[in-house]
Amino acid sequence: MHRYGAMESTFENFTALELLERLGAAALLGMVLGLDRELRGFAAGIRTHGILALSAAVVVVSGLMLHAAARQAGGEADPLRVVQGLFQAVGFVGAGLVFARHRDVHNLTSAASLILAVSLGIAAGAGHWVLAAIATGLGLVLLTLVRMAEAWLPGNDKREEG
Repeated sequence: MHRYGAMESTFENFTALELLERLGAAALLGMVLGLDRELRGFAAGIRTHGILALSAAVVVVSGLMLHAAARQAGGEADPLRVVQGLFQAVGFVGAGLVFARHRDVHNLTSAASLILAVSLGIAAGAGHWVLAAIATGLGLVLLTLVRMAEAWLPGNDKREEG
């Protein structure tokens, strides 16, 4: 079995170094994603994104370990259920951030970037390194370069509200 066989890992395959790689990568990628929000002064910044990505990775790795333990004991378990639960939880967090005042919606981008941070944590926790790296890069492009490009669009009168 390939070391980075992602969801095919078993409990015995998780060395302390691999756990550190997966959890550390998740935290770092989440923090990188949160840098834009931090620099722009939003409450959901570096720490929040890093903690959510790390939390997602911990839950995914734990789900993989529980899945392996259940299979060794002759039982069945579905590690994808932890991913479903993570998205339900982050949906509540994101919904708590978003609010509307008059005709303006606020914090929608911050909520979306938190969802992406959790997705990065899931990918890192599962050992999907290329997926996590590409998603981080694309997320940074969307958060920074696209925001700058939007300011140049004619007739763009919307304010960045997070």
